[in-house]
Amino acid sequence: MRTSQILSRLGASLVCAASLVKAAAYTVEDTYDSSNFFSQFNFFSAADPTNGFVAYSSAVTANKSGLAGYASGGVFLGVDHTTTNPSGGRGSTRVSSNKAYTHGLFIADIEHMPGGICGVWPSLWTFGPNWPNNGEIDIIEGVNDATTNTVTLHTSSGCAMTSTGSLSSSNLTGTNCNAGNGNDGCGFSTASTQGYGAGFNAVGGGVYAMEWTSTSIKIWNFPRASIPADITSSSPDPSTWSTPVSAFSSGSDGGCAIDSHFSGHNIVFDTTFCGDWAGNVWSSTPTCSALASTCEAYVAANPAAFAEAYWLINSVKVYQGANTSTKREVAFKA
Repeated sequence: MRTSQILSRLGASLVCAASLVKAAAYTVEDTYDSSNFFSQFNFFSAADPTNGFVAYSSAVTANKSGLAGYASGGVFLGVDHTTTNPSGGRGSTRVSSNKAYTHGLFIADIEHMPGGICGVWPSLWTFGPNWPNNGEIDIIEGVNDATTNTVTLHTSSGCAMTSTGSLSSSNLTGTNCNAGNGNDGCGFSTASTQGYGAGFNAVGGGVYAMEWTSTSIKIWNFPRASIPADITSSSPDPSTWSTPVSAFSSGSDGGCAIDSHFSGHNIVFDTTFCGDWAGNVWSSTPTCSALASTCEAYVAANPAAFAEAYWLINSVKVYQGANTSTKREVAFKA
């Protein structure tokens, strides 16, 4: 039989020849919540690397003093709001995940956060060893009376990012992510007051999601009433979500080889006071500088001002395994 005849007969026996297989969804790898959080995160109790007026507590001290524990079904991380003129800094908590990650989808469901309080500097962030060579991603961060969130990347030299794909209301304040030579990294100032501090807490908190791949780092914030159903059902698909609050892209010109600058990150929650950011901008923050001559003087003398400076975390979930490739299958009729 001639080749053309074979192909003709074979073609007639094909059944809806090929179909594209849907890209594999993200699947949960780790869940941190009230069932396991304090066994999977460790307490940092050394001197604050950012020179804050803070005394980070060990696990034992935090438990005894009520600075860490469980409340309302969530994980509570607080600060000392009763001691006047504490020696060595105001008591607080900083915790880091035991496990480190490279790439993934990180989703934090947070009921309450610190922020918008003079003297306070809270953060949810990830970072790798030998800082800044393996990078830092600041997902939630702000100081003093700020009402909106700041998202920042810090790296070693040779990493420049673009803002491709971000909300138009988010402002990329710097493209050079190098943390050296006094550079503050590359960061977005955001616009929504529901994404930080008192505004976030007033709507019952919400979700922050960070997707980290070889080509981009994207961050979303969803207020409590607007959390996508696929997040609630633990089957997240970022491609269906709204525009990210912040989207760092390596750029078509290869401005940042993400995998060369970001790896092996632990997840961190902390609340510090004053220090290299909140303290340094104290005099240029009219609302706060009217309260005391220095940040440290105010924080030391006004413990009750920090009663709301706490994290209440419902969960942190880390997803892996999204596969954007497709596969073609062919079926033949007998």
